[in-house]
Amino acid sequence: MKKLIFTLAFSAMSSTVLLGQDVVSSSGSGGFGNKTNEIKLNFVNLIILGSFEVGYEKFLGDDYSLDLQVHINDRFGYNSQNDDKNYKTNAVQAAMNFYFGDNPNGRFFLYPLFKVRFGEFEEMKDGDMVTTNMNAFIFGAGGGYKWEFSESFAFGPYASIARGFSDEVSDRFSSVEVNAGFSLGYRF
Repeated sequence: MKKLIFTLAFSAMSSTVLLGQDVVSSSGSGGFGNKTNEIKLNFVNLIILGSFEVGYEKFLGDDYSLDLQVHINDRFGYNSQNDDKNYKTNAVQAAMNFYFGDNPNGRFFLYPLFKVRFGEFEEMKDGDMVTTNMNAFIFGAGGGYKWEFSESFAFGPYASIARGFSDEVSDRFSSVEVNAGFSLGYRF
């Protein structure tokens, strides 16, 4: 618990310090003005899984940004939830996005990520409710593409692969997890 509190406090302090920077958007110097903040929602996973993934991206320079996300009703990969299986998990994620290319309307990006998931997974086995502790530290990498279709809106697909470090989770699920989505962001 102390590690989780330390991680959240460190993320909050880092984002507060970084808010004073004045840089351009993800499209580099050819982008739409100097909007350096973006609030985004992964609407695909919201529709498919019922997982609410909202994020904040702070552009620190022409080619990189800090990306902080909160995942409510976080799922392990794309495993389904039904009457016999119930996810009671949430997560926080931090990533550093690195943008490539010089297209003024959008660019590719790669990112390393660090994620902390907490909560439980419940399922019925042989008439008994079995609970798996889903608390885990997760490291991985991903990539995507982001289009800027106006001064204030950006959207695009992304995918990641990550490894979780929890023996209990690895006993029930795979150690490797795949995630993908399509985000819509508002810049200010």
